[in-house]
Amino acid sequence: MIHQYKLGGYNIVIDTYSGSVHAVDPLAYDMIALYEGHSREEILAEMEKTYGGEVTPEEIAECYEQVTELKEAGTLFAPDTFEGAAGKLKEKTAGVVKALCLHVAHTCNLNCSYCFASQGKYHGERAIMSFEVGRQALDFLVAHSGTRRNLEVDFFGGEPLMNFDVVKQLVTYARSIEEKAGKHFRFTLTTNGMLIDDDVIDFANREMSNVVLSLDGRREIHDRYRVDYAGNGSFDRIVPKFQKLVAARGGKNYYMRGTFTHANPDFLKDIETMLDLGFTELSMEPVVAAPNDPARLTEEDLQIVLDQYGKLAELMLKRDREGRPFTFYHYMIDLNDGPCIYKRISGCGSGTEYMAVTPWGDLYPCHQFVGEEKFKLGDIWQGVTNHAAQAEFAACNVYAHPDCKDCWAKLYCSGGCAANAYHATGSVTGVYADGCRLFRRRMECAIMVAVARSLAESEAGEDA
Repeated sequence: MIHQYKLGGYNIVIDTYSGSVHAVDPLAYDMIALYEGHSREEILAEMEKTYGGEVTPEEIAECYEQVTELKEAGTLFAPDTFEGAAGKLKEKTAGVVKALCLHVAHTCNLNCSYCFASQGKYHGERAIMSFEVGRQALDFLVAHSGTRRNLEVDFFGGEPLMNFDVVKQLVTYARSIEEKAGKHFRFTLTTNGMLIDDDVIDFANREMSNVVLSLDGRREIHDRYRVDYAGNGSFDRIVPKFQKLVAARGGKNYYMRGTFTHANPDFLKDIETMLDLGFTELSMEPVVAAPNDPARLTEEDLQIVLDQYGKLAELMLKRDREGRPFTFYHYMIDLNDGPCIYKRISGCGSGTEYMAVTPWGDLYPCHQFVGEEKFKLGDIWQGVTNHAAQAEFAACNVYAHPDCKDCWAKLYCSGGCAANAYHATGSVTGVYADGCRLFRRRMECAIMVAVARSLAESEAGEDA
């Protein structure tokens, strides 16, 4: 399976199953489009008709041979050799947990109406995690991590800084057991910024491998939804704190995480605002909302968003040329050493390798399933007891999604987000159609940026 598109002045051909990406001239681009369904003679005749005034018949024939060589090398029209192994890959890591999302606070000091977690309560009672529950969660992770050395723990909420003392105690405990357990913990903190102070900054810089900071961009956009319980916007209170934290981290190992909604499908303006504020590690995610939610993206909005992704790619390359690069989370792609085939097929590992822990110790497949009782997997004392629910996630790979069968991007998204699929279709093996459209466009733009950067590096090397 191949996918061809033109973007940014490049003619790009993606070979789905080999993972190869080719930037080619117009002749090769058009020839590849005909290659599988036509004979050599038909293709050469068609190319001579189109390009006869530009290239010689010998050059057209040579191009055909080069395309044939790429096919024989397995980098064009590669067959699908993965489907048969898809169900077996996860069996190799059955029972091995590598990451936990610790919900240390089911409460929040902001009242964001678009919050998937119902203002941090997850449709339940407000609660904070005790040290004892958190300690047991860490012990559970160590006990179920098999031979894995590196373990991931996300401090999440609600707003985790509303339970900061317990966060600190849990990190201290984890560090105290690392050596004996033969493990190394990597911690992430996700925060709305309201409670950041010097103590938080110092602690985060010592112990957090990454910090996720919630900012929606322009003041008027951010303050539309991200308000406190008195209805006051939070932009002016959090931005100086974010700037201080990022500066203390040397501008690394963080990212700004924003949400765009019906109010700002033109999210590139929000990206530009974050850049103007000095932030260069950025992410903007589409809201996932109910059909009657005023924040929901309309069809008209989606068309704007698709265009914005292209303009974002152009901005990234422009700033590269100016020596002012920035990172956009969804455009982070490595054409040479990308994810292994296990990751490409199996996805994030929710419900198997990755789980969320509530303040009272219940286990869920991920933070977006918390509160969905039928997906409660068990708890951190007894372990997984809802084996039927876990089996549903263990079987959830890209080939388990019927709608993904003919999609060129399936080994980039790995079947997409199980939570989004469930909330859109009622099944973890369904697809969130609007999300798929946006993802495919993001991948086209991300791959174009990667191609442009690769070619620019090659040219710079030749000039050196």
